[in-house]
Amino acid sequence: MEPRQPDDLAPKQVLARHGKSFYWASLFLGRSIADRAAALYQFCRFVDDLADGDLPQRQESLEDIRARLSGASCAAGPEVEAFIKLASENNIPLAAARELLDGMLRDQQPTAVLDQAELLRYCHAVAGTVGLMMCRVLNCQHARADAFAIDLGVAMQLTNIARDVLEDATMGRRYLPASWVNLAPAEIAEAGIESRQPVSRAVEQLLDLAEEYYRSALLGIHLLPFRSRFAITVALRVYRQIGFLLRRRNLHWWLGRVFVGKPEKVLVSLRSLVDLRPMHVPEHNTELHQHLQGLAGVDIK
Repeated sequence: MEPRQPDDLAPKQVLARHGKSFYWASLFLGRSIADRAAALYQFCRFVDDLADGDLPQRQESLEDIRARLSGASCAAGPEVEAFIKLASENNIPLAAARELLDGMLRDQQPTAVLDQAELLRYCHAVAGTVGLMMCRVLNCQHARADAFAIDLGVAMQLTNIARDVLEDATMGRRYLPASWVNLAPAEIAEAGIESRQPVSRAVEQLLDLAEEYYRSALLGIHLLPFRSRFAITVALRVYRQIGFLLRRRNLHWWLGRVFVGKPEKVLVSLRSLVDLRPMHVPEHNTELHQHLQGLAGVDIK
């Protein structure tokens, strides 16, 4: 693999430029935790940009990164070495990072998800794993928190898919399950009148499914240290707002992305204060992970 030139931006600058919702939430973390969270985001952004980029050898590069995460001595670039150091210092499971790479490698092929089970397993690969890794960065001491952290990642990825239906379709990807709407990516990309309502119904199903995982994640947030709890609640509620905006726009996915503006972020953040009240965290709803057995961090007895 020919290593990609390192990003000249520091981790927090990468977060501020590319992950505005997460950067806003990170402002409520202490400095050291915010720095670690930004470093994790920088690695995830690096592999995501590589997967979605136009480099001719991107699949080979992703395979080399995965091999390096498995202990191989191949060169994978400074971003990967920085992440391995971060993982060692924070007990981040490399199995989660390898699964993240598996998800990115899958995106190198035309994508047409078959059913809800396949959708959820993909969401776990590219985002549930990130929730699992972030749990370590936030110094969470509760093993039970892993399941809820996975749920937050899955919920956010479902929201991403709902927001980016048109953009993904133009890249030859359809993450909407065929069991919900059996249209080819090219048909969705055309955004013709005949495809609008069927896809809108599927987007609504995505958002309904995301709500199940958001509700679970909101419970698990109470297992986090207090300061991290507020920041992650803000991230959850700001990201969740994307779905509310899509519904407010009557699920008109063909109009492109929706964005949560700064005034709305402030309002949502203030509402997050109610989530700081102490509460008992019930056992995790294992039904949410019935399709995720065998994946990183999933423990269904």
